[in-house]
Amino acid sequence: MLLIGFLYQLGVVPLKPALKRIFKIMRDVKVETLMCIFDEIPSRPQLESFFAQLKMRNCKTALISSGLPTIVVEKLASIIGADYAFGIEVGVKDNALTGEIWGDAIEPNGKFKVLSRILEAEGLKLEDCVVVADDRNNGSIFLPGMQKIGYNPDFVLRVKADKVVTGKLSGILPVIFGKPKKRSLPSKNDLIREAIHASGFFIPVLAGFLGVYPVALMICVVSVFYFLSELSRMNRKNLPVISAITRNAVSPTERYEFAGAPLYFAMGIFLTLLLFPAPVNGAAIAIFTLGDSTASLFGGLISKKPLPFNKGKTVEGSFAGFFFAFLAGTFFVSPVLALIGAAVAMAIESLPLPINDNILIPLGTGLALLFLV
Repeated sequence: MLLIGFLYQLGVVPLKPALKRIFKIMRDVKVETLMCIFDEIPSRPQLESFFAQLKMRNCKTALISSGLPTIVVEKLASIIGADYAFGIEVGVKDNALTGEIWGDAIEPNGKFKVLSRILEAEGLKLEDCVVVADDRNNGSIFLPGMQKIGYNPDFVLRVKADKVVTGKLSGILPVIFGKPKKRSLPSKNDLIREAIHASGFFIPVLAGFLGVYPVALMICVVSVFYFLSELSRMNRKNLPVISAITRNAVSPTERYEFAGAPLYFAMGIFLTLLLFPAPVNGAAIAIFTLGDSTASLFGGLISKKPLPFNKGKTVEGSFAGFFFAFLAGTFFVSPVLALIGAAVAMAIESLPLPINDNILIPLGTGLALLFLV
């Protein structure tokens, strides 16, 4: 299932075939087992409050899922107070899944058909809608005239959305009702996460003392332990030290799911370290780690003016990242090369791309510097 999901995220496997294979694997799973699994998933904080506030403002709410069976979506809707619930229709025989699935939600433009039925029932128009979504599968309901909000969205919806909200679910409400979002200081988790990110600056320094291959091996070992730690955390168990660091560093959205960003971060540094010679690898890693972390911190602290082509990033954040990336690069290469490397890194960081920027930024920066050294 993880492999199929990964291939879907990469865009290699379309949604419907991916779901058919997943539910085929789930054949003979009892419906009671499915609902018990749902009951064990912790609810995000403020979820019920979020929907209650929408109801207080006389909003009608609908959950439309292309990944969950309707019976699960309906139970979630009853818990949080949503008015409509639509999901995948699943075959059931003798109270067990047959592996068959069907329904509008998994068809091309299927979510639009569902939304159209809701609008007709309520006597509403597209202009009355606010759609909140996270991935490209929702493109059929990201239409002109309505308010489109990407919540921790993928690269496709970052372009199509009118506004992008990251972090807490409550951040969506000010966008819906046109209230300016107040600036806030970075949380403790933000500071710890970005400090860990910035500490990658010392990886090439360490490689200079110990050698590239021993440090690369260390990265692999730590990554394996982190992967096991995250699997344990998903099952409400903890590995010493690593789980504690993760709990204090993950973002609110990662707290209830597998936090994969550190693995991409380690992979980006690992590949850059091995593929490029010194001092190119050191400069690329330093530019990436310090530039990306400061762009995230200052982007949320200084301003909320989004980039026009990537509404999850800010203009001021990109400038701050560029400045600190340049400073980091000068420790390894000449100021001119550091300037070019920082420009390349921030250009990649600002673009909505399908591949994780923790991999693209150091590799792209290293490649640019390699041609110039």
